[in-house]
Amino acid sequence: MSKQEQELIELSQLSSVVGCGAPLAREPIPAEQAIDLSRAFKALGDPVRLRLVSLIASHDGGEACVCDLTAGFDLSGPTISHHLKVLREAGLISGERRGTWVYYRVEPAALARLSDVLAIEQGVRA
Repeated sequence: MSKQEQELIELSQLSSVVGCGAPLAREPIPAEQAIDLSRAFKALGDPVRLRLVSLIASHDGGEACVCDLTAGFDLSGPTISHHLKVLREAGLISGERRGTWVYYRVEPAALARLSDVLAIEQGVRA
């Protein structure tokens, strides 16, 4: 199995786990699901990656060229590319090559699923 096929399987597993919509306060998350969820949260846990997601989401039209993203950081191009790859592998962003540039957009459904897991329903005690 290729690395890309393995990544797609992991993303589909994450989608099925996070798509269940069971908030943390409703019931404990099983260990296997916690591992899957932690991959996406870990990707957002880095300040550079969190800023990249914010820059992409807030960019005109909801997508940004990699050339627009590198100027906002005091990092090399390969380092920015690494962070974008981590976000892509976590299913949080997608990219489309247009000529020599790659344009990125946030995957709203992935962020919504992560948000749903953290939601606290009214009437649930903390």
